[in-house]
Amino acid sequence: MPPPAVSVLVVDDQAPFRTAARLVVRATAGFEVIGEAKSGEEAVEAVARLNPQLVLMDINMEGMGGIAATRRIRDEHKGTNVILLSTYDEEDLPADARTCGALAYVHKEHFGPDVLESTWSTNGANGSS
Repeated sequence: MPPPAVSVLVVDDQAPFRTAARLVVRATAGFEVIGEAKSGEEAVEAVARLNPQLVLMDINMEGMGGIAATRRIRDEHKGTNVILLSTYDEEDLPADARTCGALAYVHKEHFGPDVLESTWSTNGANGSS
């Protein structure tokens, strides 16, 4: 019997990227989307309600941004991991992106099933919480 799927919350203020991320998760064996949010505030509330194992978090959003939301989620829900997603080049990431508790940063252009699976197996599946 296969292990249960990794539960995923998709957070992005742009509906087209939420749709794209949902499709990536659906195309990745062993992962399933259990919810979506379009702001950092909604993400914090959704994590408390849905208890996902993984959050795919955009960095730049109105109101509470992804970095602040990640820090809050990691402080309040140790078992929930976050992968930051954005269009920043790695060297242009805000400094606090590296210290907010996220598992990893993935450029949106590179986000696909292989990247999701390898990032999770390298960082998240090994119990980093």
